[in-house]
Amino acid sequence: MSLDIAPDRIRAPRMAGSWYPAGREECAAVVEACLRAGRASPVPEPKVVVAPHAGFSYSGEIAGTAFKGLAARAGRIRRVVLVGPAHRVAFKGLATTGSDAWATPLGAVPVDWVALRALMALPGFAVMDRAFENEHSLEVHLPFLQRALDGFSIVPILVGDAGTGLVREALERVWGGPETLVSVSSDLSHFLDYDAARALDGATARHIELLAHDRIDASGACGHRALAGALSLARSRDLRATGLDTRNSGDTSGRRDRVVGYGAFALEHAASARLPDDDRRRLLDAARYALRFGAEHGREPRASLGGGLPASLTAHRASFVSLEAGGKLRGCVGSVVAHRPLLLDVISNAWKAGFADKRFPPLTVEELSGIELEVSVLSFPRPMRFDGEGDLVRQLRPDIDGLVLQDAGRRGVFLPSVWAGVPRADAFVRHLKRKAGFAPDHWSGTLRAFRYTAERFGDPAGRPEGRAP
Repeated sequence: MSLDIAPDRIRAPRMAGSWYPAGREECAAVVEACLRAGRASPVPEPKVVVAPHAGFSYSGEIAGTAFKGLAARAGRIRRVVLVGPAHRVAFKGLATTGSDAWATPLGAVPVDWVALRALMALPGFAVMDRAFENEHSLEVHLPFLQRALDGFSIVPILVGDAGTGLVREALERVWGGPETLVSVSSDLSHFLDYDAARALDGATARHIELLAHDRIDASGACGHRALAGALSLARSRDLRATGLDTRNSGDTSGRRDRVVGYGAFALEHAASARLPDDDRRRLLDAARYALRFGAEHGREPRASLGGGLPASLTAHRASFVSLEAGGKLRGCVGSVVAHRPLLLDVISNAWKAGFADKRFPPLTVEELSGIELEVSVLSFPRPMRFDGEGDLVRQLRPDIDGLVLQDAGRRGVFLPSVWAGVPRADAFVRHLKRKAGFAPDHWSGTLRAFRYTAERFGDPAGRPEGRAP
């Protein structure tokens, strides 16, 4: 990109020639190779990506996985918020540079000073060029973004000793719409042996998928403060996270006695998220397999994850499985909060819907061909704030929100699909209170409500055979 900016206002690359190639053609070739080697992502339009920041020979392929899918949105993403940890200079709060553009061997990218001025009013946010002098965490993302996108600006945010709330507020102010991407820079574990790193990185990956910002610390990710702020905001904004690739330097460089962990993740808006068609079919097949196995053997199948499964099936997700026969409910069981990989959750909930829902007798083999099946993949339940029942009712979005009500040790859950039969929000709440065991007019100061969204897809009757996972 050609920029009309004075050379002394452009931040020169600090890591070129060490962390990545200094020559334009060589840098472009290495980045393209990393993007080609990156794994395919089932997330077509991430709002947030998480990528590592090591030298390209170590973490380039994993970073390529995080960034490769962005090319399809090259004309729509106009701004990238870069947020990552400070490694070289200790300071409190958040920092940015005074530069008007950042350069790499692939050219210069303008800094969005309009967005940065919105951040300057935050206590703890400052211009601090010295913190960026030999800092790599944000710079190494730029060459990937330059190859994937066209004509974008950046909002660089370096995180020092800052609380989750400050990072979250900064990201909230520059969140924008579909024109804005947030790129979080973080490696995972540091300097453990190969097996210990795999165990810790696997736990960190699960915390990221569960948006558990309070479960990640410096031992699990050097960018834990940047991650915490992004995950906290993602939870309140109803995003869902998918782990795309988790490896370490033992996989990419060979040495396994002292490794660094790397991970690629994509976070998308849950309300508009859609699993690939092949993954939907695989889940429906697995659910039908669980029903047939249960009808024939009288127990739940023992399922485990094999190798080579798509990332969307191994991601930790909460699901419900609903069964209908002749247009009437025949079973519905699910998980409100994610606690295991989606594929295993669907298999278990399908079996429970068919054989452990106490409202109905267990399914028989003869019934299987007449069963219609629907899977709902839930987002993380978000607590609602309201002043009385009327306020709660006004906040609900028909056909969009699922709802959880709990009070006095009781809980009721409605899927968004229930709106089809109960289209009024006040009736929706009354019916859910009955389901939870409360009187329709029940209200108390301790009642809590949570809402979520769900991706729904189904399978018609007449297809009884399913494939074993």
